[in-house]
Amino acid sequence: MTRIRKSLYSGPLCLVLNLALVYLVYEVCRLAFLFENWQTFAPSLTWAKFAEMLRGGWMFDTSAILYTNALYALMVLLPLHFKETDAWQRAARWAFVVCNALCVVANLADSVYFQYTGRRTTVTVFSEFASEHNLGSIVGVELLRHWYLVVLAAALVWGLWRFCFVPSGEPPAGVRRPLRLRPALAYYGVQLLFLAAYVPLTVIGMRGGATTAVRPINISNANQYVDRPLEAAVVLNTPFSLIRTFGKEIFVVPDYIPQGELDAVYTPLHLPADSAVARRKNVVVLIVESFGREYIGGFNRWMDGGAYKGYTPFVDSLMQHSATWLYSYSNGRKSIDGMPSILSGIPMFVEPFFLTPSSMNDVSGLAGELKHKGYHSAFFHGAENGSMGFQAFARATGFDRYYGRTEYNGDSRFGGDRDFDGTWAIWDEPFLQFYALKMSEMRQPFVTAVFTASSHHPFAVPEEYKGVFKEEGLPIHKCIRYTDNALRRFFQTASRQPWYGNTLFVITSDHTNLSDHKYYQTDLGGFCSPIIFFDPSGGIEPGMRDAIAQQIDIMPTVLGYLGYDRPYVAFGCDLFATAPEDTWAVNYLNGIYQYVKGDYLLQFDGERTKAVYRFRTDLLLEHNLAGRVKEQAQMERELKAIIQQYMTRMTTNALVAGGGK
Repeated sequence: MTRIRKSLYSGPLCLVLNLALVYLVYEVCRLAFLFENWQTFAPSLTWAKFAEMLRGGWMFDTSAILYTNALYALMVLLPLHFKETDAWQRAARWAFVVCNALCVVANLADSVYFQYTGRRTTVTVFSEFASEHNLGSIVGVELLRHWYLVVLAAALVWGLWRFCFVPSGEPPAGVRRPLRLRPALAYYGVQLLFLAAYVPLTVIGMRGGATTAVRPINISNANQYVDRPLEAAVVLNTPFSLIRTFGKEIFVVPDYIPQGELDAVYTPLHLPADSAVARRKNVVVLIVESFGREYIGGFNRWMDGGAYKGYTPFVDSLMQHSATWLYSYSNGRKSIDGMPSILSGIPMFVEPFFLTPSSMNDVSGLAGELKHKGYHSAFFHGAENGSMGFQAFARATGFDRYYGRTEYNGDSRFGGDRDFDGTWAIWDEPFLQFYALKMSEMRQPFVTAVFTASSHHPFAVPEEYKGVFKEEGLPIHKCIRYTDNALRRFFQTASRQPWYGNTLFVITSDHTNLSDHKYYQTDLGGFCSPIIFFDPSGGIEPGMRDAIAQQIDIMPTVLGYLGYDRPYVAFGCDLFATAPEDTWAVNYLNGIYQYVKGDYLLQFDGERTKAVYRFRTDLLLEHNLAGRVKEQAQMERELKAIIQQYMTRMTTNALVAGGGK
């Protein structure tokens, strides 16, 4: 530690110097974040842009530093004489180091977690993993894999302790009892003056400004310093993101469009078509963990000069007999985003739906709607029962049964916990076999969904497949090959079941994952998920549609295909009944809403359009056409209507037909 002789000014001087030290530590963490994710940011990074990021980062760092060092500042500036004792100063030093050490760990840990989420971690992460008991092994693997970040964290914490400035020596005259009047007045007067000056400056720093026009800065404000929403993560820091989302009102209804006009612009209420023809087909939805479009050769014939093969030979072959969409997207970047989008037509705006108070709303979904038509339903997930909140969500949306690791272990036909991957769940191959056979025990018609797990971090394959699916490219690639083979075996078994010929299969992913192609590292590329509809009876015309699709289209498309004749709420559209030029996709990234329609991607921060890209030809989103495209105004109006409908229905419990209060 660095000692400063005690005086009337030593405490405030130590505070200023130590806060400067913390600023330096935050910048080191920012550089570590940038270098750890260099492949994501490097293509568009220039020195001028980096300088702008640092300028913006100063404001967000200031807010976080002032929040997290409030206790230390109070201990240093408290206008009481006993704070001059060595014991008090040691306690203040510990408070300073411990609070900032936690911030260092949070920032460096997010350097890795960002690769899977595309944003800084918010407070909902504690709810997201509240029911998981395997995080210790996950963290252990990452600590070994990113040992250099562990070393850096240790070095930074040591630096905070070693270079922390503390007052030393005899205290200033008059601060020991018995106090003499005049020195005591001088001491307390000076200390009160410093405290009185520090408090308003702290409030200004926490808020991000001093003018009346400045409201407390939030995560979305970072976008004013970057060109791409992904880059906002460099400007932000994790402590700020956690603080700003703690106890925050997540859904706020905007007043973009008068309520009387809103439904005419956009409504998620679907009414039955007069021409609907009922089909009592079974429905099987396969939600494949991390199964991004990038890994599937059938979606990327154009890539690498036509030489790209991908890692999914079975899915490539299945696509030849299926309906697919060239521009298909997920509505979120996490597993808990995918479930509501795929099964209930609810996109992820601001925070994952079922980590918010609105998750207590009345909610329907494929299972709940088809129950009106006599369908039986079951949801399958090979993890520990209750993991990720999937069991609760499945029940809330109308699924009759839930089959997890417990039920798998209780089936004598399978290997029980010998088939557990040691981290998350039962390996995909045996669990998908279990899934196929359990459906044969269900009465038709039925609707089921399965959420796979093997193509998930820490990216391992079963021992017997290590010589078959070897390391190549990214760590996830071998897992994608393994899961593709598990899907092949699932369809082999399913094809021998009595229900197979009368079933509509839907294949998608919960979200994307690691990428090694620039096209899939853009703001839009991080949401590229497959959407595949397969009907073995030949009821669907196969082929790749040159159109847009998204996860929230799955529920309306399935219900439309079945000729469903009841009203329901879902934010997507029926892909088979909507003209290709009218399909669209929406998602949310670091405070920016992204709206894809026609030839354009529009990025909107809730108040104004930040960018417009001709995404079909501007593959890396390099040419911002905002203000120069005639379609922009209509796209803005449509997106505003979608947002306003979403926020209104979330806050008024109107997520089912006829709902609302």
